[in-house]
Amino acid sequence: MLLVDTYLDKSRIQGMGVFAKHAISKGALVWRLDERFDRLIEVGVYESMAGPVKNYLDRYCYPRRSDPRFIVFEADDARYMNHAEEPNFGFLSENEAVALRDIAAGEELTCDYNIFFEDGFEFLGDR
Repeated sequence: MLLVDTYLDKSRIQGMGVFAKHAISKGALVWRLDERFDRLIEVGVYESMAGPVKNYLDRYCYPRRSDPRFIVFEADDARYMNHAEEPNFGFLSENEAVALRDIAAGEELTCDYNIFFEDGFEFLGDR
């Protein structure tokens, strides 16, 4: 779950993005996995899906590197975070992320998707 105030808007990177409502200081904790809301979905369940449900999961979920039996679905707008080669948002661990630098109000929050994929990330399709 995002721990900072955000809003959704059109992204110059891809489709929709999540933007900071207020300035965020470098090092501030901005996201934490909260299993009361964020979901760990068994890979077997994911693989059994088809059509629109599977497409939705493909778009908004990512592998749980520490436990490959699961994918992660974020319950809030964090699922709209876009990839950047030089992100402003980084992970301390699989369960917490911080601002890597000062982030201005109105700036899009970005992360490096490669952290979720053992063999790197390749974007497929329009978001």
